[in-house]
Amino acid sequence: MKILMVCLGNICRSPLAEGIMKQKIREAGFDWEVDSAGTGHWHAGQQPDRRSIVTAGQHGIDITEQRARQFQGADFERFDKIFVMDTENLRNVLRLARNEEHRAKVELILDYSHPGQDRSVPDPYYDDDGFEEVFQMLDRACEAFVLPRKNP
Repeated sequence: MKILMVCLGNICRSPLAEGIMKQKIREAGFDWEVDSAGTGHWHAGQQPDRRSIVTAGQHGIDITEQRARQFQGADFERFDKIFVMDTENLRNVLRLARNEEHRAKVELILDYSHPGQDRSVPDPYYDDDGFEEVFQMLDRACEAFVLPRKNP
C-alpha cells in the first residue's frame, strides 16, 4: 500500500503524520510506502518545522530527512490512500481529482479515530503548544488505520 499525508504547507502536520505512520507500519511488519505533501508550494524543499522535528523526536521518530513538496495531480495515480488533515485540504485535493476513483482515495485522517465526525487536525503553526496535541491525534488515527489490517 502507498499512503500520502497532506496538509497545507507540508512542514507541520503531514510530516508528523508521515513519521508516525511509518513507525506504525514498521512495527506491524508491513512493507508499505508513506510520503507527505502540502497543497501549497511555499515551503517546497524545506525540512519540517523545527517544532514538528522536536515533537517527533520526543517520541523516538526522526523526520529530519523529510523535505516539503507540493501535492500534484499525479499523486492520485501513485498513491492508494490520500489522508488529508482538514476540510480545506480535502477541498483543495478533491479539486484536482479527475474521476471518482481519484476522489475515493481521499479521506480525512481523523475519520479513522473519530468515524463520521469529519474532524480536522488543527494547524499548530501559530501555537507552539499545539504540536504535542497534534501528534497525539495523529498517533491515534494512524493506529486506528493500521491495527485492523494487522489483526484481520
